[in-house]
Amino acid sequence: MPVSTALPPFTTQHWQVTKPAAHGRRGMVASQSRAAAEAGVAVLEAGGNAADAAAATAFALAAMEPWNSGLGGIGFALVHRAGQPRAELLDFGPVAPAAADPADYPLTGRMKQDLFAWPEVEGDRNIHGPLSFVTPSSVAGYATLAERFGSGMPLAELLGPAIALARRGLPQDWYTTLKIANSARVLRLYPESARIYLPDGLPPVAPYQGAPGFFRLGRLPETLERLAGAGWRDFYEGEIAASILADVRDLGGRLSAADLAGCRAVVRPALDIPWRDGLTLQGAGGLTAAPTLARLVREMGRLTPGAAPDAAWFSALARAMQAAYAERLEGLGAAVTPPESPETCTTHLTVVDAEGNMVAMTTTLLSSMGSRVVLPGSGVLMNNGMMWFDPEPGSANAIRPGARPLCNMCPVTVSDGTGPVLALGASGGRRILAAVYQMLAFSLDFGMDPAAAAHHPRIDVSGPSGITADRRLPAEVLAALEAQGEAQGEAQGEAQGKEDGGVLAVEHAVLPVNFACPNLIARDGEGFTGISDVMTPWSAAVAAR
Repeated sequence: MPVSTALPPFTTQHWQVTKPAAHGRRGMVASQSRAAAEAGVAVLEAGGNAADAAAATAFALAAMEPWNSGLGGIGFALVHRAGQPRAELLDFGPVAPAAADPADYPLTGRMKQDLFAWPEVEGDRNIHGPLSFVTPSSVAGYATLAERFGSGMPLAELLGPAIALARRGLPQDWYTTLKIANSARVLRLYPESARIYLPDGLPPVAPYQGAPGFFRLGRLPETLERLAGAGWRDFYEGEIAASILADVRDLGGRLSAADLAGCRAVVRPALDIPWRDGLTLQGAGGLTAAPTLARLVREMGRLTPGAAPDAAWFSALARAMQAAYAERLEGLGAAVTPPESPETCTTHLTVVDAEGNMVAMTTTLLSSMGSRVVLPGSGVLMNNGMMWFDPEPGSANAIRPGARPLCNMCPVTVSDGTGPVLALGASGGRRILAAVYQMLAFSLDFGMDPAAAAHHPRIDVSGPSGITADRRLPAEVLAALEAQGEAQGEAQGEAQGKEDGGVLAVEHAVLPVNFACPNLIARDGEGFTGISDVMTPWSAAVAAR
């Protein structure tokens, strides 16, 4: 049956969006929030290095992007020092509380169509509320990044921009309204969350005319100020810890004083992933998406790239990604892998300093607004990391005390044998892997500069079947992908259709979120070029002056 090359009969946007790249020699920060990137650049300009700037940017994101990351989250960072062939991994990934009990998550007998295709839990206790928390390790991660790899700049100086932004408040513009509205149905269940984000029971909106203004995120400014004065361990063993534990106890959560006191970020060797032409990727390894990236790189390494990514290349990529995800999910009992919810939440930031040291850090609350629970005493919005676990007892990824789940984060640096030449990563749950690989291939195999790579249409494959394609791709690419999907459906004996292995051609828009949100910085002669995600309204790459 011939494939129609006509565009779908509906569109939601009638413009062409571009994102400016940044160029400079004295360092750069790329982030999903321009204000947070500027915070990191201020640290670079004050004499800090890439690790200092990354920590400052991450702390600032707690005030600027609360739906994606913050003090209540977790993450991974790759630190690649100039002149070194290998990177080091800072692991502050998710860990279940020691008192986590599978009995707290009784199953309904239905499947849940949320971020993951897990069995549904009564009351969605693994998705929101106090039983969805894993140990919040972001503060340990950000502070250890600065202590272990930074220039010695005091924590109070790194926190200064975040404190100023938190005191000012979150911009009350249309994007804030959109993000809060997406989570409003659950935010209203938790009093402090509703008080902050749903004044008068509705999401805040910008005025019809004039400046949008700002609003405060509860006691977050005071908590950041306390960290600056008392030190970061206060979050785990001091007054802030006591406040967190009191609120968790009142809510009925399992997080304990021992969980907080034992929280540490761990430095590990990065995972080497050979590329072609003498290049080597540095990945996070372990339970992140990096081992699956390594499998994808090996498979695609059998294909000699042409002058540009064409129909044959995208078809090969789709097949390789489907096989990689089938292998990744096989041990999880995830026979059903529906598209992820648009509420997928993560942030990624990339930093380079004037010496050429690079940091790629991905940090998250998991869902948008995480657990949707703001702790009233500290203003900390907690993660819902327990949703990474399969609630089915006995599975390979089952809920267990102190266990670590599989997650999708994939920060990467690239080494040419003498040091880092590129750093990147993305937010977007299972969509991260596809975006990271395509940005790498566009840059390393097809010679695109960062701006060209960021603006090139992509596909997404987030499971062992199905393909999502940017409708701006050439007609011959869409046709080849459609034929491949139909052949796959026939081979599996399935009914034809986009839901059964075909191609879903979609717009790359702010919402729905059909593609991950990458950013990258590349060495460019004697300087650096960076760019942030094109369709993220607040994102920016900012160069130091």
